[in-house]
Amino acid sequence: MSLGRQLVVPLLTGAAALAGCGPSPSSEVPASDSGDEPAVTTSVWFEDATARSGLDFTHRHGGSGRRFMVETMGGGGGLVDLDGDDDLDIILLQGQPLPGHTDQEGWRDSVWRNDGTGHFTDVSAEVLDAVPGYSMGLCAGDVDEDGDEDVVLTRFGPDRLLLNEGGRLVDRTAGSGLVNDAWGTSCAFADYNRDGCLDLAIVNYVDFTLETHKVCDAGGSPGYCHPDAYGGVPDRLFAGRCDGTFSDQSTTSGIAVEDPDESKGLGLIWTDYDDDGWVDLYVSNDSTRNFLWRNLGDGRFREVGVSTGVAFNEEGVTEAGMGVDAGDIDRDGRLDLIVTNLDLETNTVYLQFADGIFEDATRAVGLAAPSHERVGFGVELFDADLDGDLDLYITNGHILDNARNVRSTSSFEQPDQLFESEGGRFTAVANPGSWFSEERVGRAVAAGDLDGDGDQDVLVTSCNQAATVLFNRIGDGRPAVVLDLRLASGRPAVGARVVLVDDRGGRQVEEVRAGSSYLAQGGSRLVFGLADGVRVERLLVRWPDGTEEELPPDRISTDPQQVTRLEPRG
Repeated sequence: MSLGRQLVVPLLTGAAALAGCGPSPSSEVPASDSGDEPAVTTSVWFEDATARSGLDFTHRHGGSGRRFMVETMGGGGGLVDLDGDDDLDIILLQGQPLPGHTDQEGWRDSVWRNDGTGHFTDVSAEVLDAVPGYSMGLCAGDVDEDGDEDVVLTRFGPDRLLLNEGGRLVDRTAGSGLVNDAWGTSCAFADYNRDGCLDLAIVNYVDFTLETHKVCDAGGSPGYCHPDAYGGVPDRLFAGRCDGTFSDQSTTSGIAVEDPDESKGLGLIWTDYDDDGWVDLYVSNDSTRNFLWRNLGDGRFREVGVSTGVAFNEEGVTEAGMGVDAGDIDRDGRLDLIVTNLDLETNTVYLQFADGIFEDATRAVGLAAPSHERVGFGVELFDADLDGDLDLYITNGHILDNARNVRSTSSFEQPDQLFESEGGRFTAVANPGSWFSEERVGRAVAAGDLDGDGDQDVLVTSCNQAATVLFNRIGDGRPAVVLDLRLASGRPAVGARVVLVDDRGGRQVEEVRAGSSYLAQGGSRLVFGLADGVRVERLLVRWPDGTEEELPPDRISTDPQQVTRLEPRG
């Protein structure tokens, strides 16, 4: 049964409601997007609350002017409830000193504990094993089924598994079966084989090492190399055993491609794009075709990116894929995809116009011209203003610190962008907040409720610069359904799919995920905004094991500060 297009009838009796990156061959400026001017709003959407939140973290890339490729690609971060108190803590990842850098002190990842109001305290020394290494990205999930969130760190070098033991993250990589010594970038968890245990996908970038470092030209001066200067590295898939150990299924599953030069991954997302109950994997590759791995349901995957229309842009060329997200942009019940790319390309939107078939609709949704002069990295599709459709946040920043040498109109530091959805078309928010006039070297972005008011706030990381916390103000006081889906073990129901149907015939589709965007992980709660006067008619849940249930409307709170927690029946 296709949950996105058919209703189910069993009642959920067990639920409880509670309070990169090279340009494409085509570099012509795209034609101006047609459409109305953005609606004017007097409300500021996001407030830069970094100073008063207590967050004080600066990423350091460890460079000394020699322009090692790795130093321009970090660093990541995420939102994870590490101490089990139902609010989101922050993890921020650090680089390491590279050859020629003289400062050897203070290079460590960090954990910031949330007091529930959006104020953070650095608790790194007491809760985080200091394991030296150049960290890139992270994802989190309960891999040992003990009820708390464990963390995987992707690194330039061996990746690490940190098990959550009473609120402390302890390095348990040795003997876990998690072996990935390549340059890992993004990672994500899902139960792809539906055995009840979380599985792990990691995308690897290029075969760059400090020993193979090359000096490349950037407008007549030394610059970071194009990914074409190095070969690719196959991605990795690890099947979980529910005890904190994994079995490497990269080859048997088909995820490790035969030609590694096709595989230069930076972003990935688990999403059931074809709504068959088996979660699939989409990978954004840098200057090679993107992969869409269709889950065959028997432990194997088939790569269908070309046949489904998501491997290339509308011109049939590759782009410099960085961040990725999935969501129902046009509210037709099918999940769509967005990939951020380099300047002189566009950030590309693939709308699913038929079951399992996509088209490049970037111009149609209004994103071609606004993204042509930007280098996009982290990306989040979420309902910022709680009006029932998905808005769009993109953090920008070039990969060349001397970008103006290559093109006079380009820049290393760039402002972030916030777009409001209006009937499936994106328009720039008129009054996003003062943060959006600043220029940074943006990398990761993650959305989740940090201050406990129900709407979704944003964490942004920047390469070699300070991290930023943005509090959502546009969503204050607006009705929404906030769901916290949990399995019997207590862990978030990663891979669950929810369809909310309202009394006006609209429907919203969301999935519980653990890792997406670029080097990042956002909160696991699902947020469904409701326009004024709209009532919930049905709420349909498909759990990770494929079972389907329906929650009666009278069991659902529309107060975003009253979280509805759901567990499978029985």
